[in-house]
Amino acid sequence: MRILFLGDIVGRPGRTIVKNILPDLRKTENIDIVIANGENAAAGSGLTPKIADELLESGIDVLTSGDHVWKKRDIYDYLKVSSRLVRPANYPQGAPGRGSTVVTDEKGRKVGVINLIGRVFMDAVECPFLSAKKEIEKVKTETGIIIVDIHAEATSEKVAMGWYLDGKVSAVLGTHTHVQTADEKILPGGTAYITDSGMTGPYDSVIGRDKNFIIEHFLTQLPIRFEMAENDIEMHGVIIDIDDNTGRATAIQRVQKKI
Repeated sequence: MRILFLGDIVGRPGRTIVKNILPDLRKTENIDIVIANGENAAAGSGLTPKIADELLESGIDVLTSGDHVWKKRDIYDYLKVSSRLVRPANYPQGAPGRGSTVVTDEKGRKVGVINLIGRVFMDAVECPFLSAKKEIEKVKTETGIIIVDIHAEATSEKVAMGWYLDGKVSAVLGTHTHVQTADEKILPGGTAYITDSGMTGPYDSVIGRDKNFIIEHFLTQLPIRFEMAENDIEMHGVIIDIDDNTGRATAIQRVQKKI
């Protein structure tokens, strides 16, 4: 099985490159399942039902998210009913939505997707490591192919999660920091890993925002409305090859595509 995972889709530019490139990329790279982090797809922060549907119709099979998924209130009811949008599993009980899901490709093969959020430099949520264990036990009743999106700030927390889940899942893929790292590898237990999958959006920017506004904020420390950047749009992510029988990853490669 071949899975494409896309880093954080940011605003209209990110959605545009997904719509323009993804259908052909699925064909040329023989992709079976596409997973993408969509928590910043609505104007750079949050997600709406309309935009979620737009991304799913563009060829994405499952959307993961993170701390910004709560920015748009109208996504709450969507989270309750959708099996193709997941939020971090380690939010407290009562948060709308689900922390994992299972989807089926055209050949009838099932893939589990688990979403987690880190705690270092982020909100004080439940332990992502213990939550991962619970979600894996649930998903493994249906499939041995499991992809984990760890949406976290600290590199150390993501690396630790990779080692903790090595041999238990097919891939541990980092999101949130919007800058693709060059540490993709297959861990000894057969788990594909990368600290950050990158950003799908405008790269003439500071992680998707107009660089001039961000620089002004750093210089003055005053509250400033951060506007979306629009230029140099790229799609970043990884392609993972997985053995259907064992659920072990056999290869991981970084993807960087431009319009």
